[in-house]
This record gives sequence, structure tokens and C-alpha cells, in this order.
Amino acid sequence: MAADGGTEGRVGTYGHCDPRFSRVREVFDAHFADGEELGAAFAVFLDGEPVVELWGGVADRRSGRTWERDTPVLAYSCTKAVTATVAQLLAERGLLDVTAPVADVWPEFARRGKGRVTVEHLLTHQVGLPVIEEQVPVEEFEDQAAIADRLAGQEPIWEPGTAHGYHALTYGFLVGEVVRRVSGKSVSEIVAAEISGPLGLELWVGAPDDVAARAARLSAGDRPAPPADPPVASPSAPPAEPAAPELPGQGPGDPVYEMARASLDKDSLLNRALGNPPIHRLRGGANHPVVLRAGWPAMGAVTTARGLAGFYRDLVAGRILRPETLRGATRRRVNGPDRVLFLDSSFGLGYMRPALTFLTPARGAETAFGHTGMGGSLGLGDVEHGLGMAYTMNRMAGAASGNLRAYRLAEAVYESLPRAHPAR
Repeated sequence: MAADGGTEGRVGTYGHCDPRFSRVREVFDAHFADGEELGAAFAVFLDGEPVVELWGGVADRRSGRTWERDTPVLAYSCTKAVTATVAQLLAERGLLDVTAPVADVWPEFARRGKGRVTVEHLLTHQVGLPVIEEQVPVEEFEDQAAIADRLAGQEPIWEPGTAHGYHALTYGFLVGEVVRRVSGKSVSEIVAAEISGPLGLELWVGAPDDVAARAARLSAGDRPAPPADPPVASPSAPPAEPAAPELPGQGPGDPVYEMARASLDKDSLLNRALGNPPIHRLRGGANHPVVLRAGWPAMGAVTTARGLAGFYRDLVAGRILRPETLRGATRRRVNGPDRVLFLDSSFGLGYMRPALTFLTPARGAETAFGHTGMGGSLGLGDVEHGLGMAYTMNRMAGAASGNLRAYRLAEAVYESLPRAHPAR
């Protein structure tokens, strides 16, 4: 998923920070001082009150446009938690039974032996459809029903319910089609009419043209140095083999090593899951207006940090879902090795729970929920600690699992919480 290169600028950071959370400001500023950021924002609500809102840097490295308080940006898979919330809203109203077969509301999905697959299997990444086997043409990018029909015609890679593996893009087309079948509306329409609009959140699943026009432009992070010239061989000697890349981890069998190796293999399940629909075919990749407005329910949220943090503030406060609904939806359903990412992952009904793919400070290790986004973004809620927070940025991290910028900020938040803050 392409992002920009170009010349980097430097500007200051802005915003406010409650004195109790001064450590958060230090961490945010250090990321810029150390060259880890291009542009970014971070927002935190505690018990419904704004305690941190910071932003800074460059929204577009080509033009030097600065990141403002209201700069939105594509937040990739942070979208999945928003889509999960839409599904839970429909379940609260009796329109959707997550324990029932998908085919009950989407009969065509029963093809290729999927008649017993439940909606819960979709929400927990257990359905075995992490890849769209046929390449989606660019002309179909904004036709979510057509993409969903491609998945309905596929056979699962593994028996649904027996394993879980991250459905990076297909999660949204699958859950989104279920939402459309039971409500007659898209995820984007429900978010606008029933979540973002009424609550005044700067959060869109599919950006209107004016929002897309002022969105920050995603930019590639540090690229690896080009390989050194191979040694000069004599005319009779065979050509030297290029050196194998050094991969992190402890070697074959280690999850970190295997994930890194899969990221270099264009035919791996990981890259196939991330690469279709082939966003790289559009000029500017994920920055292209088609992607920003398409509203894919797995990765199409365009938001400010304040808007995404406000979403979690309102979830935690019971203004979007009933407390008992949220409690049930965030209960761990799967936990352990991920068939696509190799690292351990953990999910409730569409919400990530703490694991290697959703690193959470110790104080939130049993209470946090939310979702990361490719490149490093984060949305996190914590009912027990009264927290809603979000980190958005435009310098993409190199690994599919993101990097430590969001974790350091979240760690500073938890460390700053009053020790006497009551658990709920």
C-alpha cells in the first residue's frame, strides 16, 4: 500500500496537556526530535474529559503543508473496531444474531461449503478467507457488494472456527456485506448517521471530498539502504549469490522471524492478504481519492486523533453501545498464533485485545481493547480506567505490525494515571 517519498520538513508540536500527563508530551516531542515522525497527533480522554491533545509536523512532505488540529488521515485498520461497533448496534436492535450462520442473511455466502459459517467467525478472523483469490480490478474498488460476492464464491483456506488469521482487508467486505443485508445501509452510512454525526466526531468511513482534500498524505518511513555492490568475479567464476537479508527473531520457527520472512515473500498469505484489492495500482496508493472515499470497512476510516479518541470515549461511557453489549463484544474469543501474521493475536467480536499485535502497557493488559492500524496508528478504550485515546500519523512504520510510537505514548498515559483512580 503505497505512500509518499520526498523532502521532509520540520515544524514544532502544539496542543495542550494536563500537567498530570506531562510525560505524554515529552514522549510525543521526543518522537519528532528523534526523527521518527513526519506528522502526527495524539488525543486522550479520561473519564470523558480531554486531558491530552497534541499535534505537529508536516501533513504533506511534498508541499510542506503543516499538520493542524483538525487534520484528518487514513487510519487503516483502526476502522475494524468502528465496523465491529456497527455490527453490535444492529445486534442490540435484534437485526443481527452473531451466533447465526452468515447464510441466514446472505444466502449466496453458503457456496463452497460455508453454510455453517457464523457471523462470529467473520468478526473473529476465523472464517478462513483472508485473501481475495481473483485480483480485484480498479473499476470495482468502490463496489463493495461485488468484492463481497467474490469472497462468497471462495472456499475457506482453513476450516472455519478451527484457527484464526488476520483478515486485513476481507474482514471489512465480509462484515460490511452482512451489515448491508440486514440494514439496507453501508457501514459508512450508519457511522455517519448514528455515530459520528450525532456525537460530533471527526470520523468518516469513506471521506467526503472536502475531508479527503485536507487529509494528511501518508508517507513511507525509512527505506533500507540499497545493497552493496557484489564482489567482482573472474570471467570463469560463477556469479556471486546475493546475501540473504538479516531478519529479526531467533531464526526459523520464531514468530517474529517468520513474519519478517513472510513480508519479503510476495506469495505469502500475509502479502496476499494485504495486496488485494491492489491499492498500489493507483497513483499515490492509499492517498488516492478512490481509496479515501471508498469507505472499505476494514481500513477506510479517515479521522483526526481527537475524533477517534472521542469514539472510544463515547464507547466507554455507554453512549454508543450498552455497557453489557460492549462487555460481551470485547470478551476474548480467540487468542494465540495467527495464521497470517504468525505473531500471537487476540480478538473479541472485531476488537483487538492485548497481544503481540496489540501491545498494551501492563496496567491495561487485561482491560484495554481497540485496534491498531497499519503503519502505527492506534485507537484504544479502557472501561476500567475510563480511557479513550488515539494516535494518528502519516509516516508509515516498516512492519505490518506497526512500531513502538503508539505504545510509548500509551505507556506514558497509563503511567500518568492517578494511582487512586478507581477501577470500575
